[in-house]
Amino acid sequence: MAPSIRLEELQKINQKRILAKKAGVMILFYPTNERVTNILLMLRKTYNGVHSNQVSFPGGKVEKKDKNLLDTALRETFEEVGVPPSRVKVIKELSSIYIPPSNFEVQPYVGLYVNPSPFVIEEAEVASLIEVSLSDFMDDKKIITKNLTTSYAKNIDVPAFKLNGYVVWGATAMIMNELKEMLKQLL
Repeated sequence: MAPSIRLEELQKINQKRILAKKAGVMILFYPTNERVTNILLMLRKTYNGVHSNQVSFPGGKVEKKDKNLLDTALRETFEEVGVPPSRVKVIKELSSIYIPPSNFEVQPYVGLYVNPSPFVIEEAEVASLIEVSLSDFMDDKKIITKNLTTSYAKNIDVPAFKLNGYVVWGATAMIMNELKEMLKQLL
């Protein structure tokens, strides 16, 4: 039912996706000492790149030593926040998402970190950790529209989450929205 011009656009995007760099990220659920379920996000350091100073999940690009994208997500989670892969129980793979500005296709995974140790951040990559309670994440009042200037557009209104004082937008927000919709069906 798509017009021919739209089909041409979709074909170009699909070709770019095939050639995109691959990455894996981990959506990590863990309990606090107060028995509250949290989700871990992080603020990336400021650097000369498309995703500088943005909120994201732990994760990153594939390296040759990785067996698959799950291995990438677990390795990167260990490198960035100090969570050993053996301590993460992976429970779900979400939809992959293509990010045109950086030409990455990202595969998100949901994992449980049942008996967490303190996080150890990789200071070269991570500015700070953002520990969001599941109840805040599920609160529809946390969804906003924010006017941003990005690497690819000026003064664009984007849907976002406002969590712990941070604006979470772009691919991370899209991944979070899929997760939220899935959780709504379960809860």
